[in-house]
Amino acid sequence: MTAVPQEIRAEPLPMAAESRRRDAWWAEPLAVVVVLTSFGLYALWAALQNGNYYAAPYLSPFYSPCISVNCVHVTLPLIGSWWTLSPALLILGIPLGFRVTCYYYRKAYYRAFFWSPPACAIPDARRGYSGETRFPFVLQNSHRYFFWLSLVVLAFLWWDALLAFRFPTGVGIGLGTVVLVVNATLLTLYSLSCHSCRYLCGGYLDSFKDAPIRYRLWRWTNRLNARHPHFAWISLFGVALADLYVRLVAMGVITDPRIVF
Repeated sequence: MTAVPQEIRAEPLPMAAESRRRDAWWAEPLAVVVVLTSFGLYALWAALQNGNYYAAPYLSPFYSPCISVNCVHVTLPLIGSWWTLSPALLILGIPLGFRVTCYYYRKAYYRAFFWSPPACAIPDARRGYSGETRFPFVLQNSHRYFFWLSLVVLAFLWWDALLAFRFPTGVGIGLGTVVLVVNATLLTLYSLSCHSCRYLCGGYLDSFKDAPIRYRLWRWTNRLNARHPHFAWISLFGVALADLYVRLVAMGVITDPRIVF
């Protein structure tokens, strides 16, 4: 009789051996740190400038909607003259809160800034793991509410994009018009591909049989959700570049070319 060979199983490696990776596993966390830190510093600087955020008919997305009466271009005068600081400080908390609590960004900055974990087969920086059960991480559960608030801001961004077609000489299209429309589009894709949006379309349902419209919306948001990380990064660069473009035009550094007069 032929002997049946015994099954040979590999012994599990200890963590010390598992983490001896030779590839550049640190490149992705490092890139996340550099990009998010750079964006945060630029957004803070732009918000504190309190100037050069409006070049008719373009309004920087960092200052939209402009709800204080000290705005150069008032969108909705909800805040009186008692507010003397930058009007951007009244608005930026909403998109910032939406991104900070975003499921994808949590994964990105947990790995990059907290090393929890920094990469596959690399141990956490901290031995203990409490998840999001402790303060301030328990506040991540507010993501769904920031999603609703961000939709309001997004509506104003589209209104600003429409106003970008109205020049003092009449209706037209400038390069700034294209910039604001593209920015609003990217932010829309980022918002609608959000996990909270997908849950809004298909949540609380045991069956889609009696909800065909919600089923179609759920399938559509599922397709967008697969590209949510891409929309997250592209829209991050898009909103920063939109503010930079409006700022340079307002400062007179560059001239906004008219595409259609």
